[in-house]
Amino acid sequence: MRIPLSWLREYAAVPADATAEDVMAELVKVGLEEEDVHRPTDELTGPIVVGQVLSLVKEPQSNGKTINWCTVRVVPEGAEQTLTGDGIDPSGVQGIVCGARNFVEGDKVVVTLPGAVLPGDFRISPRKTYGHVSAGMIASVRELGIGEDHDGILVLSTLGLDPEVGTDAMELLGLYDEAAEINVTPDRGYCFSIRGVAREYAHATGTAFTDPAAAVVVPTAAGPGYPVRLEDSAPIYGRQGCDRFVARTVRGVDPSRPTPPWLSARLRLAGIRSISLVVDISNYVMLELGQPLHFYDLDKLSGDIVVRRAVAGETLRTLDDRERTLDAEDLLITDATGPIGIAGVMGGAATEVSGDTRNVLIESAHFEEVGIGRSRRRHRLPSEASKRFERGVDWNVADVAAQRAVELLLELAGGTVDDTATDAGQAPEPRVVELAADFPARLIGRPFTDEQIRGTLTDLGAAVADADGGYRVTVPSWRTDLETREDLTEEIIRLVGYDTIPSTLPVAPPGRG
Repeated sequence: MRIPLSWLREYAAVPADATAEDVMAELVKVGLEEEDVHRPTDELTGPIVVGQVLSLVKEPQSNGKTINWCTVRVVPEGAEQTLTGDGIDPSGVQGIVCGARNFVEGDKVVVTLPGAVLPGDFRISPRKTYGHVSAGMIASVRELGIGEDHDGILVLSTLGLDPEVGTDAMELLGLYDEAAEINVTPDRGYCFSIRGVAREYAHATGTAFTDPAAAVVVPTAAGPGYPVRLEDSAPIYGRQGCDRFVARTVRGVDPSRPTPPWLSARLRLAGIRSISLVVDISNYVMLELGQPLHFYDLDKLSGDIVVRRAVAGETLRTLDDRERTLDAEDLLITDATGPIGIAGVMGGAATEVSGDTRNVLIESAHFEEVGIGRSRRRHRLPSEASKRFERGVDWNVADVAAQRAVELLLELAGGTVDDTATDAGQAPEPRVVELAADFPARLIGRPFTDEQIRGTLTDLGAAVADADGGYRVTVPSWRTDLETREDLTEEIIRLVGYDTIPSTLPVAPPGRG
C-alpha cells in the first residue's frame, strides 16, 4: 500500500517536515513493514514552470517533418525573469522548437527550462536544431513522468486549469508530494486504506487521528432506491456471500470533465493509473476509506439487481475484455440480462461507465471473504477490490463510502443525486471477546496495568466494559481479524511496545554436557 503524505496529513498529525522514511519508521513500531519510497522529485527537478505560447510558426523541413518555432512567455507580463543560467532569457520569453500539433497560440503549457532534469536523467539545455536555438522544452505527460500519453504536449486547459504564467508547474501538478510504501500482512486488511494507516500512525506516535468516515454525513433516504435482492442459495461456511448492498443514483454527470490534478496526483502516487473522472472517483474513495466501489452506467442496467451464485453454463465478459466461464461457487451481480459482474472481483463490460455515461448507479457492498478469494484465484483475476474484500472490509462503512462518492461526483462531475437509497441486508452481530484481567500478563510475561489494557483497546476503537474478573470487549467493525483473547493481547503488546517484553534466559537443565 502506497501512502501519499499529503493525503495522510489530512487525517493524522504528520509533521510538515516529515519524509516518507520518517513515516515508515513510525509505522514499523506498530508492526507494518517498510517497502519503498516514491518521490517524483528524485527523477524530476526544476525549473519547470507554466508558460503561455505567444507565437507559433509552422516550418516545413526537408525531411518531410513540420516543426513549430514557438515563443513562450514564462514569467508574468511586465515582470522580470529572476532565474539565471545558460539559455535562460532575461526577457522571460523563451524560443522553443516543438513538434507537437495539439496546441495553439494562447495555450498555457508546461515548460521545462534549461537546467531542468526529466525522468531518465534527460537534462534540458539550449541546443541548436532545425536552424534555431531551442532553449527549453514544452513537455508532455510522459516526459514529466505523470502519464503515458505522448500524442501531444500537456495543455493545461484540458485539466480545467488556468494558472498564472510563471507558476511552479511541479507544485501545480502535485509533484512535490511523496509516498511511503508499506507491506500489509493478510490479517490487517484495514491498512489498505488511508483511513487505516492514519489510525496506525496515530497509535505509533500518540498523536491525533481524524476518522475520514466520521466527516461524512449520510442523509436519511426519502425511500427505497434501485431495487436490489440478495439471493445466495449456496452460502460458504454458513455465511451469506453478500450481507449488505448499498446503492445510490447520480444523474446528469459530465464524464468529459477532467480529473483535477490533486486527485490524479494522489492516485498516481498511490500506484493507480488515472483513467477518467468517474472511475478515478471510485478508486479515490476506495483508497481513502478501504471500501471498494463499483459504478454502473444506469442506462445499461435492465431490471432488478440480484446477488446470487452462478449457474452451470453462464459466462461473463469482464472489464478486461475476457469472456469467462463461471463456476457454481462464484457470487455474481446480475440483472434481467444475466451476470453483470463477479462480486467483489471485477465488473462486466456490458454495464461499464464510458464517455457516454450520464447516469451512474453506485454499488457499495460487503462480501464474505473466503468466496471472494476463491473466485479471484479461480479466474486468476487479481484486482484492487478483491485484495481488500478477501482480507475483510468494514461492514459499517458501505453507506459512508457511497455518500463520499456521491459528494465527489456532484462536486467534480456535476449532476444531481436521487434522494432515495437502497440499503439491503441485515447488520451482523458485533463480535464480543471476553478477556481475563490477568491473561495478557500470563501470555506475554510482563505485567499490564488496567489503564494500559483498557486504554489500548479503546484506542483501537473497541468498546470495553467490565466483566467478572476482566473485560468484555466489543471488537470494532473494521478489525475482522480480532476473534480471540490472544488476538486482543497481541494488540495490547503491539501498541504498548514489543521492546517492553523482558528478555529471559532459560534455566539450563541438570545433567551432563
